[in-house]
Amino acid sequence: MRTGVIRKSAAALRGAQGLADFEARGGAFRWEDVRARLEGLPGGGLNIAHEAVERHARGANASRIAFRFLRRDGTLTELDFARLSRLTNRYANVLRALGVGKGDRLFVLAGRIPELYVAVLGALKNGTVVSPLFSAFGPEPIATRIRLGAGSVLLTTASLYRRKVQGVRASLPGLRQVLVCGEGSEGIPGTIDLARSMDAASDEFEIPPTDPEDAALLHFTSGTTGTPKGAVHVHDAVLMHYMTGAVALDLHPDDVFWCTADPGWVTGTSYGILAPLLHGVTSLVDEADFDAERWYRILQDQRVSVWYTAPTAIRMLMKAGAQLRREYRFPALRFVASVGEPLNPEAVWWGAEVLGLPIHDNWWQTETGGILIANTAAMDIKPGSMGKPLPGIEAAIVHRRETGLDFVTAPGEEGELAIRRGWPSMFRGYLGEEERYRKCFAGDWYLTGDLARRDADGYYWFVGRADDVIKSAGHLIGPFEVESALMEHPAVAEAGVIGKPDETVGEVVKAFVSLKSGFEASEALRMELLGHARKRLGAAVAPKEIAFVASLPRTRSGKIMRRLLKARELGLPEGDTSTLESS
Repeated sequence: MRTGVIRKSAAALRGAQGLADFEARGGAFRWEDVRARLEGLPGGGLNIAHEAVERHARGANASRIAFRFLRRDGTLTELDFARLSRLTNRYANVLRALGVGKGDRLFVLAGRIPELYVAVLGALKNGTVVSPLFSAFGPEPIATRIRLGAGSVLLTTASLYRRKVQGVRASLPGLRQVLVCGEGSEGIPGTIDLARSMDAASDEFEIPPTDPEDAALLHFTSGTTGTPKGAVHVHDAVLMHYMTGAVALDLHPDDVFWCTADPGWVTGTSYGILAPLLHGVTSLVDEADFDAERWYRILQDQRVSVWYTAPTAIRMLMKAGAQLRREYRFPALRFVASVGEPLNPEAVWWGAEVLGLPIHDNWWQTETGGILIANTAAMDIKPGSMGKPLPGIEAAIVHRRETGLDFVTAPGEEGELAIRRGWPSMFRGYLGEEERYRKCFAGDWYLTGDLARRDADGYYWFVGRADDVIKSAGHLIGPFEVESALMEHPAVAEAGVIGKPDETVGEVVKAFVSLKSGFEASEALRMELLGHARKRLGAAVAPKEIAFVASLPRTRSGKIMRRLLKARELGLPEGDTSTLESS
């Protein structure tokens, strides 16, 4: 086991954008100072798309590349800020001509193609609420979300419409308009050809009055049971996107930024679209799915300098081996960050040794709308930690009691992670579920449902979801700790851990393991892994059973679905699987 801290050089720390860049008026962080860095609408108010696009298109950044789209075949399409402004104006005018206005809801269902990004920003200009969908969703998850979100207009491709929407369209009477793009989009009954509508629309558009508290984005997140929850975010979230782009991702004006997340996930919207634009940064978008060789080639050929990806992708690169990495050179790359689920310490060390850069883990949720806790470029890294709270964020470790919250002060004691209200991208509600929303708070504190601990240096460490924690013979065991220990073994690519009911001790720990290439499942390897875990964790915490699997069930955002492993192991209903990677 490798322990210790990854120390940054003094030069690296000096070059990072840290808290000092956002301190003013006596050295205290104030959200008002972040707001002052933005422009605001000419007549007052705040609009995300104005800050992301118009603020640059009408200034010195007009000719700077905003998006560089990499097609599956390797061809490139680039949009500078001036052209992005014109296209998003046209899209806003298309919506307005269709009678879609402020507060109406646009759902977008497409791959990572230019039309999706133009639609999101154009709708935000129009005051329309945007709800992204995964293009891998099946017909029922799509229909469920459009129905729950009262979607009045949908943008999709002709292919996706025929395969996934046409058959459920009759069950969506509130869906008034469907705009289709791509090959074969002309002449589909009941739809509107986007290209033709865009050609007829004006390049000029005046953003209507938009209040910071007006709804802007609707992100659905799956629970363990029941229907998805629709988290509502407002235009004021732009302050968080701007601040975290600088502090958590260290974006500088000359960067080429690559966020690998699909816009169907909140990261792909907050950081795959908005944060880089707010900083006038060129954002690379790859249409294709993960391929280790392609990704290394992108880092090299596109001269990516800041890369934001997911633990799943990092583990898949680890699985591909260090030899493939050595075939490519990417000297422009200077900062790597990860989100989606906690990053195992072994992956952080792998980044330092194989990529030549440590990977900076961070923590946030769909409900938080932006990064809240992070390992920033301006701090040393403790591998396995999610870092420290960002400027303007007050975090605590608490225990829920009938009388209220007990706040943990002792370093290392586990409890629930709580965040004090007040950050701009905090969700403003679960759509149509007021009681469910209220239960997320205790007074001024948002209760995240994640268990964590804080060490003596103020670093936060993820333990597990409250409903994932394993209770065995009086011990509370966080699955992430067990998974991380297993991943330290050279044969293990990924691990997922659950609690399996046991009459004697309550639950025993069972691990599901996928192996790196070059290793084969065997009884000898199983015993070796059991012994490795027992030596690392002790008999009380180590898994009692290990099963080898080809791959682990994950959401498309990269989270291992432990509850699905448990349901399959015990023959229980699987619940909502609409975000499952293979769906």
